[in-house]
Parts: sequence; structure tokens; C-alpha cells
Amino acid sequence: MKYVWLIVFFPFLGFLINGFFGRHFKREVVATIAACAIGLAFVCGIYTLFDLLKLPPHSRVVEVVYFDWIKAGKLSIPAGFLIDPLTMVMVLVVSGVSFLIHIYAGEYMEEDPGYVRFFVYLNLFVSMMLTLVMANNFLLMFVGWEGVGLCSYLLIGFWFEKDSASNAGKKAFIVNRVGDFGFLVGMFIIFSAFHTLNFREVFEKAPEMFTVGSTTITLATLCLFLGATGKSAQIPLYVWLPDAMEGPTPVSALIHAATMVTAGVYMMARCSVLYALAPFSLGVAGTIGALTAVFAASMALVQVDMKRVLAYSTISQIGYMVLGCGVGAFAAGIFHLMTHAFFKALLFLGAGSVSHALAGELDIRKMGGLYKKLPITHITFLSATLAISGIIPFAGFFSKDEILFETFIGHHYILYLLGIVGALMTAFYMFRLYFIAFHGESRVDPEVEKHIHEPSWRMALPLCVLGILSLIGGWIQLPFFHNLKILGGFLEPVFHHAHEIGGMEHGTEVGMWLEGALMALSLVVALMGICIAYNFYIKNPELPKRLAEKFVGLYTLLFNKYYIDELYQKIVVRPLYNLSLGLSYVVDQHIIDAAVNGTGKGMVYGSSLLRRVNTGYVQFYGLIMFIGAVVVLLVNIF
Repeated sequence: MKYVWLIVFFPFLGFLINGFFGRHFKREVVATIAACAIGLAFVCGIYTLFDLLKLPPHSRVVEVVYFDWIKAGKLSIPAGFLIDPLTMVMVLVVSGVSFLIHIYAGEYMEEDPGYVRFFVYLNLFVSMMLTLVMANNFLLMFVGWEGVGLCSYLLIGFWFEKDSASNAGKKAFIVNRVGDFGFLVGMFIIFSAFHTLNFREVFEKAPEMFTVGSTTITLATLCLFLGATGKSAQIPLYVWLPDAMEGPTPVSALIHAATMVTAGVYMMARCSVLYALAPFSLGVAGTIGALTAVFAASMALVQVDMKRVLAYSTISQIGYMVLGCGVGAFAAGIFHLMTHAFFKALLFLGAGSVSHALAGELDIRKMGGLYKKLPITHITFLSATLAISGIIPFAGFFSKDEILFETFIGHHYILYLLGIVGALMTAFYMFRLYFIAFHGESRVDPEVEKHIHEPSWRMALPLCVLGILSLIGGWIQLPFFHNLKILGGFLEPVFHHAHEIGGMEHGTEVGMWLEGALMALSLVVALMGICIAYNFYIKNPELPKRLAEKFVGLYTLLFNKYYIDELYQKIVVRPLYNLSLGLSYVVDQHIIDAAVNGTGKGMVYGSSLLRRVNTGYVQFYGLIMFIGAVVVLLVNIF
């Protein structure tokens, strides 16, 4: 365990090497250094996992402290890492998926003039995310939290020459500052209550100091959840994520699958004890998650940009993870986080492969029949589509079904219904995307179609590996039998205290028939979505157009994303902009500048008066001295 710091160090070392010397290297060397840095972190993660597995299950919590970071009064914060099953799941997911994305990006970005800068940012991004998930206290977690925010800004606006990209980067940065304010306030409340920010100390003291429903804990967890809504793109702070598609496709894959948006879900799982003490906060989280799952899915139904459809699907799928945490099924939320990393990374990399083959085209209306020209991309993309749609035996079926199952047996029936509706929409919009892009008649520009080809092995290998993981990734948490739930058993010691506090022993006393019935229902719903998509886009391809014309108002509303961006522009951005102009004119120019300029003008005016005294004439100076003497004499006499 003493070498656990290498997990964070290797990606940071890659950042430093390429940052200082990358411009002197060949591009292949830069990509190799960046990928090897992440690969070494993954190897160190596996080595650490084996070390952890040597310990008894309920002793698998190791805190490695390196030095005192901050020491001031009651505040004492060490720099160290907390290694437990939750940490290891996140470390392996982040480093493993990021490693594949780095390999893919080596060829995808080959012609880009900012090649070195791209891999510098990418390595720093992964290093910050690993810092976030390995931190042993809230403040060090916040360093990683802000680090991924900075890197997302740099990578989303990577092609800053385009206004759309630079604006998207700024939008992501500013929206996340709102959530980060909530995180900071929550952290201040926790320090005020516990006089420490160390995870283990806070989580051990919390059940002793506060009862379930405590106002202090409720306020702290609500503030932390505000931070989660920003990072994990939930209502109302989801608006930055669709625009994040302006960044290069490997960046989209990294943000959506392995970093950034998973940070909020991880933070909730890490703070499971605090959330168990705050049922109201759990209720808010569960409701927001379920509403986001349906709301985002509805917008994905009609989008025509391939990456934008996937962006809304991410918002929706993160909603399921937040729903899982909100109903107290933290392990189910992390399970879906893991499987989602596999199939969402594959979907984005598959979209990148399509775009690469079609000279940058991402409009699905200009595709069609690609399964013939791109067989590897097609079969791997289909694997991910089946996984996210929840089709057995693909990974997404097991993880999404477990969240829906836990929601139902927790008696959250309205949230369960929302989850089922979201599952129907997910299957429909994903197969809508798949059918339009890969089947039917080709709508590709003839000149572009002549040059369509599969990518080289550097892009194809990550697609194949992720395709296999999208198939088998859910098999470590099989239903019905407790001993088949390997991931749940591994994570159980982390969430044991939270379950005890909330009286939540998920799924242990429920009959197999009910679990089987709910699984069958979710599978039927997914198949219904696929059948509807098939009927719309393969069997009757004119039907969607007729429906769009018939329900033009609804179609326009969905296509324009409920005009939420325009609403925010009107009620938030524009008033703040006008306020800033007013403050600039009144406060800056007429108070601050006026005071500074007035001081200068006063000195000039005063000096101009005094200058008249310095005439250079001796007679004038003698007159002044005489008048002064007379004044002094008169004062003394009278």
C-alpha cells in the first residue's frame, strides 16, 4: 500500500514530461508517453487491489497519510489517500477506460496541430480524477474536484479558435462554479460540526453526534448534492454537458465515461453515512435523478447530431445512478457507473470512428447503410447500444435493472414508474440512432463515401475491448443469488453502516419471483422501445416525418430542448450581464474611477494654485514674509 501514490503520480508525470518536453518529441512518442502513464496507473491499481483483497472483508480500509498538509488552529488536514473497495472500483474504472481512450486518441488526433497540448491536458485530467477518488478528506477531494473542472474547461474549449467551442468551455466552467459553491458550503458545515474534514473521522462521529433527520446533516448533504448536480449534470445544472460536445470526441468519451460526470455520484456514495442520516436529502436526490432520467431522454428522442444524442443519454443514465443512491442503493449506483463507463466510452469512440470515416460528419441524416462499410464499428456500436438499452445479457441490463429493482422494493413507486418510462425512451432513441446511422439507404455524400474505411488497430482495439466489456461487464453482479453478486459483496463493507442507519438491507428478503417479474418487465419495456424504433425507421421510414408534422409543436419543443438555454439566458445570464454593465458604469466609472481620477485632478489643481506662489521675484517673497510677520504679530497682540 505504500506505493499507492504512484497511481496518481504516473499520469501527473506524463503531464509534466509532455508539458515541458513534448514539443521536441515525435507525435508517436508523445502519445506513447501519455498512454503508458495511464497504463502504469492501471497496473498499480490492480496491484493495490490484490493487496486489499488479502485483508479480511471488514478490514479493507487503509488510510495512507504522507504529511501534514494544512495545520492552523482546529484545522488539521493531512495529505493522504483512503483505499477501500469503493476507491478501488473507481480507480480501475477511471484508469482502465482512460487508458483505452488514450490509445484511441493517438490516431484520432493525429492531424491536429494541438496534438501535444491535447495529451498534456488529458493526462492532467486523469490525474485530477484519480486524486478526487483516492482522497482521504473533503479538501483534497475538492482539489481533484476543481482540477477536473479546470481540465474539462481546457478540453471542451480545446479548439478555442471556434466561438462555439470557447463558449462551451466557458459555459461548463461557469455552471460548475454554481455547484462548487454548494460543495464548499457543505464542506464548511461539516467542518463546523465535526472540526475535521477527514472522511473516516466524520463518518465515525456522525451517527454518534446526530440523529436521523438532523438539520445540520440535511443542510450539509443538500449543499453537497448541489455540487453533484453540477459535476454530474443533473437538473437544474445539466445545461453545460450537451454543449461539451464541441471538444474532440476522445474528450467526450473521457468526460462522459470515466471522469467528470461520475464525480458527483462517487461523492454521494463516499458520503453514504451522511446521506443515510438525511432521508430528506436522499428523497431530493432520488426525485432529481428520476426526473433527470426522463427529462434528458425526452430531448434525445429527436436530436440529429450523433454526439448530442449520446450527451443527453449520459445525463439520463447519470440520473439512474443518482436515483440508485437516492433510494439508498449505493452499490447499485456504483455498479451502473461502472457498466456505463464501458458502453458510453464505446458509444462515443464509435461515434468518433464514424465521424473519422465521414470526414467529420456527425449529422445522422447524412449517414445510412454504414454497417457494410464499417463492420467493426458497427458490431461494437451495436454491442454498446444493446447494453445501454438494457437487453440481457449485456452489462446495462443488470445494472439498470438493479436500480429499478431497489427503487421498487423501497416503495418508491412513482420513481420506479419514471425509471421504466426512461428505460422505454432509452431503448427507442438509441436504436433510432443505430438504425438511421447504420441501416437503410446510404445518404452519405458520394465523394465522402468513396473514402469510407475502418480505422487502424489503434482505434479498433479499444472499440473491441470495450465491446466485450459492454457484453460481460455486468456478469459480476448477477441477480437472484447473493453469492453471485460479487461487486455488491465487495462493496458491502463500505455501505454497511449506511444501511444500518437507514434500516436498508436491499433485496435480501424479497422473493425471487418478484425480482424475476421486475426483470422481465424491464426487458419487455426495452424490447418495446426497440420495436417502435424499428417500425419507425426501418419498416415505415416516412412515419416519423408525418408524426413530426402532425405534432409540430411538441417536436419543436423537444428539438429545441424545451428552450431551457433560452430561459436561462433570459432570467439568469442577461440580467447578470445587465447588472454587470450597470455596476461597471455606476460603481466602476463614477465611484472608483471618479475617486482615483478626482484625486489626480485635485492634485493638479492644487499644484496649479501653489505654482503661482513660486514666481521667482524677491520683492514678492519679501511681501509675503512681511504679511506673514504682521499676521503673527496681530495674533499675539489680540
